[in-house]
Amino acid sequence: MKRNIIALVTVILIGYQSEAQSNKTLSLEDIYKNNVYQQKGFGPVRWMKDNKGYSTLESNAKLEGKDIVKYEAKSGKRTVLVSASQLIPKNKNEALIISDYQWSNDDSKLLVFTNTKRVWRYNTKGDYWVLDLVTNTLKQLGADLPESTLMFAKFSPDASKVAFVSELNIFVQDLKTNTVNQLTKDGGDHIINGTFDWVYEEELSCRDGFRWSPDGEHIAYWQSNTEGVGTFYMINNIDSIYSKPIPMPYPKVGTTLSSVKVGVIPVKGGETKWFDIPGDSRNNYLARMDFIPNSNEVMVQQLNRPQNQNKVWVGDIETMKLNNILTETDDAFLDIHDDIRWLDHEKYFTWSSERDGWLHLYKVSRNGEEIQPITKGNFDVVNINNIDVKGGYVYYIASPDNFTQRYLYRSKINGKGKAERITPENQVGQSKYQISSDAKWAIQTFENTTTPSIYSLVSLPAHKSVRVLEDNSALKQKYDVLGVNNKEFIKVNIGDDVLDAWMIKPKDFDASKKYPLFFYVYGEPAGSTVQDNWAGGDLWHHYIADQGYVVISVDNRGTKTPRGRDWRKSIYGQIGILASEDQSKAATEILKTYNFLDSERVGIWGWSGGGQMTLNCMFRYPEIYKAGLAVSFVSDQRLYDATYQERYMGLLEDNAKGYYDGSPINYAQHLEGNLMVIHGTADDNVHYQSYEMLVDRLIKYNKLFSMMSYPMRSHSIHERENTSYHLRETMEKYWKEHLPAGGK
Repeated sequence: MKRNIIALVTVILIGYQSEAQSNKTLSLEDIYKNNVYQQKGFGPVRWMKDNKGYSTLESNAKLEGKDIVKYEAKSGKRTVLVSASQLIPKNKNEALIISDYQWSNDDSKLLVFTNTKRVWRYNTKGDYWVLDLVTNTLKQLGADLPESTLMFAKFSPDASKVAFVSELNIFVQDLKTNTVNQLTKDGGDHIINGTFDWVYEEELSCRDGFRWSPDGEHIAYWQSNTEGVGTFYMINNIDSIYSKPIPMPYPKVGTTLSSVKVGVIPVKGGETKWFDIPGDSRNNYLARMDFIPNSNEVMVQQLNRPQNQNKVWVGDIETMKLNNILTETDDAFLDIHDDIRWLDHEKYFTWSSERDGWLHLYKVSRNGEEIQPITKGNFDVVNINNIDVKGGYVYYIASPDNFTQRYLYRSKINGKGKAERITPENQVGQSKYQISSDAKWAIQTFENTTTPSIYSLVSLPAHKSVRVLEDNSALKQKYDVLGVNNKEFIKVNIGDDVLDAWMIKPKDFDASKKYPLFFYVYGEPAGSTVQDNWAGGDLWHHYIADQGYVVISVDNRGTKTPRGRDWRKSIYGQIGILASEDQSKAATEILKTYNFLDSERVGIWGWSGGGQMTLNCMFRYPEIYKAGLAVSFVSDQRLYDATYQERYMGLLEDNAKGYYDGSPINYAQHLEGNLMVIHGTADDNVHYQSYEMLVDRLIKYNKLFSMMSYPMRSHSIHERENTSYHLRETMEKYWKEHLPAGGK
């Protein structure tokens, strides 16, 4: 239930000026139907290998297509590297639509991803074309293969070949001869080569499942065998006169996982050699694998099923010998980090760990015997942006003093000295950075709750602004004229801890009146709701506030915030239990603190993990919450996928009571207030089954409630015409009927 926090609280923003906007009135129609509030992005950006400039996409003045242009960082000089006219295939009149692109190592060739299709959450299937910039020739890869079936195409190190996945097999195409060589032939049915099953993608962020060796002679890849994994069936009842079952292998809590292994195959073809990694292949995860630069060795990270032990193996692709160089353990759970960089001619690598109670970066010797801290202090490193070996610094995001914000820091790779903040003190909010490899330049994205994304080119380490690339000023003006009350960040002392929260008051707020209290909740370890970021303007909650509600969101213990290991892992084994207790204590404290809140009108809503939390709060603390709305929720934790749920709850046989107590379905008999439940019938993440089982239980206990199903909509309930607008109008209607608005 990673559960798409940002996607659930933001809006789809595309837009134009409306009458409602000119009248300074925020409407659901403008947000979800007319799509007035568009935020412009910038990019995608690729820093050039000389670090003197970057490439990006811009519309061609004459053609329906995009040019790839280069800007010199210092001067701003613009050069068209690839014109849309060069991306028009023979016998076609239109240029390729660039969904993504990559340069070869020598910049002589361009790989273009186009005509994409969605696989689960992401568009990872499509067509690939290669433009040879020397000969100015454009050719399609795998032209004889089925359309839009290619995945994860990558140049070989010398750019003479491209490897890709199609229909669960790995192929290599020679760019000189155009010969396509199919390396694996057993893909299909329950065998997956070079990519992953649903749960690896969703919970371990594994999608691209193969790697070129540094010498370009071999490919290492994952193979998954889903035989024995339980099949879940979704049903399509609306696209034909007969229903169509949609099967998907989906390992639920305590059931069989896919068998996964890593093998190596010569690019010229032949047999795959498999690493014999110790342990049951169905009760361990091979969560990461990559080649060590300038070697014939791969590094593999193996998580055990409870995900509290990560064994790091180094395997030689010639001898297939394995060495366990590092083992990370935790009393609760471990997260996988993508922070490995090789240093000192591959004698050391960087490694993220919470071993001292905070998430920090370490320098580890190749044999694992030396482990030295690089970053130090009572703060978490949120993510690594750049390791500048020549300059001697690592650049990273952190926020030691305010857990709702994010800033750029740097520390010396040798571990000496203190962390140095790079983001200026006057840029209060959250910043992200795309840094050139020499750490002299960066594209900064700055935002906060009242400021949509501002993209700027800055020089480092002084953080001097060179030029603004996109400021979203038009959107900022639209937002400002709405006259909404900004989010107020507050602290809530629940006795056990002090929690971060935000509050939005109605436009016409009158402190002498009492207003209904409307909680927005998530509460699980995969995300956080209390962040000083734009989040699409959070227009849904501003709209609700202006109907006459005070909207509040609280981050309970265990949410994904940079407050240290103990904070994040306090929730271990008690998902739904500790969080709902914290939320109830926060609600009680908030009602005592603010006299303008009406304790008889308290509502709560959430999506996904937040939907589960809504149900737990409603059922476990009925004396507090008078109305609730749960969307796309898990009602019984045993119904969710094994990888997510077992990470945070432990194995079912070890924590049966925790699974029972944390599942709201087991407390449905305590419902007293008004409840509405909403779900999409094609939810591949949190299955519609969870909704139906709760409905069945509520009927058993003769509990009256409201319900809404969205046929063939997924976890985010946005597909098909008018869905988002209809959903939000349905939600608004429910709130106004069951949690009367306005100050009294």
